[in-house]
Amino acid sequence: MGVWIDTDMGFDDIAAILVVAQSEHEIDGISLVFGNAPLPQVRANAAGAASAFGWTFPIHTGRAAPVLGKLETAQGILGETGIQTSGKSLPKAAALAETDAFAALCSWLENQSQPRILALGPLTNIAAVALARPDLAARVTELVWMGGGVTSGNHTASAEFNALADPEALAIVIAHGLPLRMVDLDLCRKVVARPEDAEPVRNAGGANAELLADMFAGYINIGTSRGRPGMAIYDPAAAVAFVAPDLVSFRPARIDVELQGALTRGRTVVETRVTHATFNAQFAAEIDADKARAIILAALISEARK
Repeated sequence: MGVWIDTDMGFDDIAAILVVAQSEHEIDGISLVFGNAPLPQVRANAAGAASAFGWTFPIHTGRAAPVLGKLETAQGILGETGIQTSGKSLPKAAALAETDAFAALCSWLENQSQPRILALGPLTNIAAVALARPDLAARVTELVWMGGGVTSGNHTASAEFNALADPEALAIVIAHGLPLRMVDLDLCRKVVARPEDAEPVRNAGGANAELLADMFAGYINIGTSRGRPGMAIYDPAAAVAFVAPDLVSFRPARIDVELQGALTRGRTVVETRVTHATFNAQFAAEIDADKARAIILAALISEARK
């Protein structure tokens, strides 16, 4: 059965796509959204990745700005391109065709019996469908989203980046009752890549081994440069939850997002007490970190062997 991926196309997004591509799931389409970098750079990253890895699934251009507020990107952490590297970078490739993600996603939803979506960035594209075509949004059977934080944030003390970049989009998705399964910071931080993990990728011997290893090493360096032993593999952890849900324990909860306050905007509030709220979503509470790591590293190594 085919699935859809919504992404802002950084390195961990690419790794997540590889996890899905090497599972039993077929990727029917990808929609791009601003996030790790402004949308033109996200499009350039997607074109380079498609060229390097031989992706044949359609890639569509989505939203360039949030529902409200100023554009927020992660370039302060990830650099101008949104992808850190220790050497090689994605090749420059011909620009993607200008196909509209909203129209493509609506068409896909119309023709799926049990549509499942993996979202790896701000939820702006999904919110657009929920607002304009609530009938189609209601067809979604599962929306696994890498975002939010049960205990705290990362882009601010309160907010995780994907939530902060467009909190109104998250609020719209929640308000329209989409079947949200949130894979948050706390869960993803249990799945860590260490500097030595890049070496099996580099030694795989394929045409893209050096490229993947250099981007992987650059990504891991984000964590080690800050005195940590490694770097949480955020989006691939969400991809594992999407393709191997038996490795993840989801719990029902009431999830809301704060839309106000300089210090609190984008904070996800997670209420797990059934006596205190009507549940509207799920969050990933536990993951088999060793098995998740093994799946992610195997996907990178497999691609590096080609």
